[in-house]
Amino acid sequence: MERLGQSLKSNVHIMKARVTKYAVYGVIIAFMAILAATLLNSYLQSGEISLAGILKAQKTNATLWILDAMPFIFAFWGQYVSSIMAYEASTMVIDQTNELRSQTAALEYQASHDATHDQLTDLPNRILLRDRLDQAIHVGLREENRKIALFILDLDRFKEVNDTLGHYNGDRLLKHVALRLKGTVRGSDTLARLGGDEFAILLPLIKENHDVLVVLKKIQQAFTSPFTLEGLKLDVQASMGVAIFPDHGRDVDTIMQRADVAMYAAKQDNQGYAIYSTDLDKHSPHRLTLMGELRQAIDNDELRLHFQPKINVKTNSVTGVEALVRWQHPQHGFMPPDEFIPLAERTGLIKQLSLWVLKRAIEQAVSWHRANIQLSVAINLSPSTLLDTELPDVITGALASCSLAPRYITFEITEGSIIKDPERALEILTRLAAMGTYISIDDFGTGYSSLAYLKRMPASEVKIDKSFVLDMLSNENDAAIVRATIDLAHNLGLQVVAEGVENKKTAMRLKELGCDILQGYYFSKPLSAEEFSAWMKSYRAL
Repeated sequence: MERLGQSLKSNVHIMKARVTKYAVYGVIIAFMAILAATLLNSYLQSGEISLAGILKAQKTNATLWILDAMPFIFAFWGQYVSSIMAYEASTMVIDQTNELRSQTAALEYQASHDATHDQLTDLPNRILLRDRLDQAIHVGLREENRKIALFILDLDRFKEVNDTLGHYNGDRLLKHVALRLKGTVRGSDTLARLGGDEFAILLPLIKENHDVLVVLKKIQQAFTSPFTLEGLKLDVQASMGVAIFPDHGRDVDTIMQRADVAMYAAKQDNQGYAIYSTDLDKHSPHRLTLMGELRQAIDNDELRLHFQPKINVKTNSVTGVEALVRWQHPQHGFMPPDEFIPLAERTGLIKQLSLWVLKRAIEQAVSWHRANIQLSVAINLSPSTLLDTELPDVITGALASCSLAPRYITFEITEGSIIKDPERALEILTRLAAMGTYISIDDFGTGYSSLAYLKRMPASEVKIDKSFVLDMLSNENDAAIVRATIDLAHNLGLQVVAEGVENKKTAMRLKELGCDILQGYYFSKPLSAEEFSAWMKSYRAL
């Protein structure tokens, strides 16, 4: 404020000085006017301009007396007004400066708050939770017999709520859960939302491990009463995992990781909760190290693509393949995609994995084209990858670098991928289709809004889910669904792909129903690029 006061005085002094200069100019002009008027009056009275005539004019002409006073009056008035204006201008600058400082401070606080809190529930986020856990552990390392407990909660079957009632109501449910959980914690505890339907509770001080059971019971009681959404009463439960410092770890990453392992064990066994022990690692034998190993496998190009052929029924020829990622782990052997792809989704590695698959699939398609094998390649897009606004640009760059025409790429997406954010998903799919790539709706018939989104999507084909195809010869309901799907798709101008074709009878029946493309183990299991080339030479048409 002292500096601000000095600035005010300086500004007033400068503005007064500048205004005074012009006031002096005005006084000089006034004196010149007086002199001219006096000389003119002297000439009119005596017929000449002389000193005696000038003095006589000043003594006898009252009008000149008034005129003589005007420069002094205007000089004083101008100086006074200029001082007031300078002061008011400086005051205005100070007020605006203070207002800007207040707004800046508010914006800085809001930015800091947003960086450490969840936007939906306003609870601390993962960043703030890790920081508070780290602080608690540092205190615990200095004090003997200090125990810290970390709870990680995951809502059971939350996806069903999102899928059936919509994303908006799913968010409302999360807010209700957050409010109930707040009632179970103390002021010194931290309740955080880690993302999705996952929450965490940090108890920075517990006396005995038994205290954890008391808190677990309070949390379970919070879920006893049903939640009400859209007039429906929903019975929502949570699976909880607990890790305790220093019994289960002495650093942030270990404690969080082991609480996560305990939570997954509770979810898998439907126990409601589990406290970490080394025995629980059998529920997820690779989980503690798999995240780092998967990242390394992507970086070191240790993953492999396998390709399953797609047979065009009308031409009896192989017109395309579906690219499927495989991981032959150095220690654990073959790992099925169902084990590491959800992990990639959960840890944020799915974007890197998707880019790896995209680039390798395009490279293989180019290699086949050079060998005069004109095949299209179908690539699966995960829900989070589909919602990435950078995806179309990345794909454009990848295709341009390999000089592959977009029409040889088909992107397979599930209906569940669209439900998360329909508008953004449809926007990105429209951009992909405009590029010249094809869109296929995978697992068609298993989603919740098939027809509602189908008419808006820029799709070129649908894939009948294998769950309907496998039993269509023995199950009339499955056969009816397959037949209806083929007719519906054709009426909309879409191709139909049937996956899960395991025998010749099923293949022939699908051909009779007018299915366009067949895929399944009857023709071939997914093969490496080298194995696929050999298979192509021995392939026999239907």
